[in-house]
Amino acid sequence: MSRLFPSHPRLGTTLTALTATALLFPPLAATAVHADTGELPVSVLNGDFAEPAMKGDGPTTVGIDDWTGANQRFSPTASGRTDGSHGVGLEKDGNTLRQRLRGVRSGARVTVTYEDSPAVSKDCVAADVNAGQPYTVEGSGGAVQSVTTAPDPGRVKGTPGKGKWTGHTYTFTAGENEPTLTFTSKVTTTSTSKTCGPMVTRIRAVQVPTAVDQTLDRTALGTAEAYKGNEREKSLHNAAAACNGESACTFRPDTRASFRYYGQARVIGEAFVNCTRNPLEHKRVLRYAERSHDSIAQTYADANLALEEVARLPTTGDRAEDGKRVKGRPMAAQFALAYEKTWQRPWQWFSSDEREITERIQPGEVSWVELQPTRERVEGWFVSKKDDYRLHAVVDGPSRAVPDRLMQRTGPMSATEKQRCAAARPATNTPVGANTPAASADKGLLEIPAPTAPGTRAATLPDR
Repeated sequence: MSRLFPSHPRLGTTLTALTATALLFPPLAATAVHADTGELPVSVLNGDFAEPAMKGDGPTTVGIDDWTGANQRFSPTASGRTDGSHGVGLEKDGNTLRQRLRGVRSGARVTVTYEDSPAVSKDCVAADVNAGQPYTVEGSGGAVQSVTTAPDPGRVKGTPGKGKWTGHTYTFTAGENEPTLTFTSKVTTTSTSKTCGPMVTRIRAVQVPTAVDQTLDRTALGTAEAYKGNEREKSLHNAAAACNGESACTFRPDTRASFRYYGQARVIGEAFVNCTRNPLEHKRVLRYAERSHDSIAQTYADANLALEEVARLPTTGDRAEDGKRVKGRPMAAQFALAYEKTWQRPWQWFSSDEREITERIQPGEVSWVELQPTRERVEGWFVSKKDDYRLHAVVDGPSRAVPDRLMQRTGPMSATEKQRCAAARPATNTPVGANTPAASADKGLLEIPAPTAPGTRAATLPDR
């Protein structure tokens, strides 16, 4: 069964000469694949309860794929359905049926639609169903909604019901990532058979996601989370270990939450201060580099744990592994493969550049160069093909999509720089005659002796 999830030439640069009064470039608008803020589908796995395939009409307590909770399942025919969906009875008070909603992030507005019916079990008596059957529906972070099915009067024990299906809507704001949707039986009659509980089926959901938070620093990408089925994993290790093979996991990017941006500007190299009275030309070499960051490594670091080899992505500055499929790091290859397939360009873990520039600096001005690196942030899931492990990750790295910005800047000196330029040059003491006037003027012409014949002694210059 398929599980749905929201789904470089060398780094180029531009060099622009700007004065201190010049207008700076506006920031690059963060770019995501989906710009709309409308409803997006949420994958409710096995929402018709058709898997695994069942024999006969039921009821059966065989586990229902992708759902947690022991409940009674009835065939479409026994449930009174004509659309192929199976009815699931919630049994007695406190019994639950639940599933985590994949791909939903905290703060999203989720709307769930489904249908309910009083029990069709032949074990029901009139008292069980004639006034309807109570249950609740709840999403993590939302209010508990109490519901009662339609009444089914006149039931006789031993005679199966025909199903009286009613559509419902439940809306909540997710209070956690991957919120849990839970249906809970509130049938309390002690004489009621466990097969005689309120029924639900045809569960669907949509979400209005929150705006992507683009203010998070690349060194604080949040806590990576892991799940197995509908349960949260306490440690990342099991989920990461499940991906320890080149094709053991697939990375599924969330294109809505992924975007490009320009990083904060930083000064490259020195600031050149022109203390002279003349314009200067100054040549220098610029060198700069960028690397990737990821939430998995940051989560291990925050917990003061050794970074497990199977969970490492090459974001720690080890350039020898740039872009390569290194043994023991299959997750890096899984990520890079999915990225290239989605955005049609290769991912780069590291970037660097070197260039020579000529600065022209006016008297009394300072020259410096700033870099605004172009970066890309990708959010998504490593999904195990075997054990239903899911590991959420955010990776932030240098982008190949647009060029970096190199800004050559000139501007007035700071107060400290002005003081430095006004300072006297270093000189040694003059202990004698430092404050006395010159004793005489030396304006005499130097007498140059005439050339002499070889072997003849040169004339001696007179003393001055």
